[in-house]
Amino acid sequence: MASRSTSRALVVGALCLALAPLTGCGPDGGGEPSSSKEHTGQPSAPAESRAPGRGTGSKDPDDLNGDGHRDLVVPAAAPGDPAQAGRDERVAVIYGSAKGLDPATHTVLGRRDLGLPAPPTNPPPGPGEAESVAEKDVTTADLDGDGFSDVVATVAVGKEVEDRNIISSRSGPYVTWGGPDGPRKGAGATPVRLPESASKLGVTSVVRGDFDGDGHHDLAGLAQNHSSAVVLYGPFTRSGEAKRTDTSLPWTDGDLVADDIDPSGNTRPTSLLVHAISDGEQSGNTLHPARRGSGLSAEGRKLRAGNAHAFGDFDGDGQRDVAIGDDGSRNDEPGNETEPPDVGGSLALYPGSGGAPVTHRLPEAPKGASTDYGPGGFAAADPDGDGRDGVLVATYEGATLIDGDKRTRVTRQGPAKADGEKTPAKWRHARPAGAADFDGDDKDELILNWGSGTLFGTYGEQPTHWWITDGTGSRDKTSFTTTTFVTR
Repeated sequence: MASRSTSRALVVGALCLALAPLTGCGPDGGGEPSSSKEHTGQPSAPAESRAPGRGTGSKDPDDLNGDGHRDLVVPAAAPGDPAQAGRDERVAVIYGSAKGLDPATHTVLGRRDLGLPAPPTNPPPGPGEAESVAEKDVTTADLDGDGFSDVVATVAVGKEVEDRNIISSRSGPYVTWGGPDGPRKGAGATPVRLPESASKLGVTSVVRGDFDGDGHHDLAGLAQNHSSAVVLYGPFTRSGEAKRTDTSLPWTDGDLVADDIDPSGNTRPTSLLVHAISDGEQSGNTLHPARRGSGLSAEGRKLRAGNAHAFGDFDGDGQRDVAIGDDGSRNDEPGNETEPPDVGGSLALYPGSGGAPVTHRLPEAPKGASTDYGPGGFAAADPDGDGRDGVLVATYEGATLIDGDKRTRVTRQGPAKADGEKTPAKWRHARPAGAADFDGDDKDELILNWGSGTLFGTYGEQPTHWWITDGTGSRDKTSFTTTTFVTR
């Protein structure tokens, strides 16, 4: 359970048996999608903002106050001048309850709240930038093992320095320690100690995991000086020192994607995917398998090209699989026609048990809808609670859940008019943002979001409207907007 269209699928013989529950053994991985019932409701701003209840501890890295209920971290930035996008951001924690997420119980955190150091001063920070922290640079993990998840923010600090012919401001993870009331606002954040080989410039693309399956949460990042990947194994001391450090994984110009930590507290080693840098083209991926007791294998397995990724148990055998596929983005510069023919419009499922991947087609773009930026990525989701994940795929009309031989469209629509302007029809659909079991019924809710303007319509950035669905139907467990969370 849960953490972007032209070739045909080849699902025959043993391959069909390997992942038959997902593919349905058809030529395109399933028939025409059925549609969820029409949804007409619009999210609204919470009427109030209550403090979360005090917790006693939890094994779930997404339970920030340790009360036994999963929480959700979302970006919180009030709509404003598009030229200021990314220069005045916060993160908001929506706290959970026995009935699921409670939007009225939320906390907004800026750079100062998290105790982070000031940003680099050259060039000088713009309006709001001194308080800005981007949600994409934030993860949560219980680094010290006290039962309360901590906020880990990777930020740039200080003047530019040079290391191994690379010139940059130092970037690294800082920890805001958690507690029974959630993150401890206003306390100074602790810098995570890095190995000497990466300490001068720091690391980027920091992700969490349990890479050796010992139940302690770990971190991984890419050294800015291009020396290696850096894996930090927990538990961590309150001075930010990891129990052990591994720099044997090679550096790659790209991003890291880690498997999910089991929210139940059951230990499992989480593998790490290295996604090569992409300029719109579908780029390569390398999987570093996790081994219980020892950690990540330095010898990676080369997987197919694709900018969309998801870890999950897609065949129901109890082992973790990985989905890699086409996110729809394309680089229209010379050379784009060299893409392998089996990449476009497809995804491949690599079974955790080993063996050849199963490839099947993705939903095709409606006529005239496709863009060079694609509709979005993948997420693993198990909304029916049968223990086998489906792949929630972004489309130009919303999302499609591919589960067994069934495809179900899941749609939510933003308002026809926002910020005083009409919303183009092609940009009204919400995008899938993930899936999780927030109410503890062993069934995942789907997370969809939407925002007005070209930044969301083109890139999916700056969402302000959120839906937490009740399965794949038209009902929502809750919905909310973040437009009142931050005021300038």
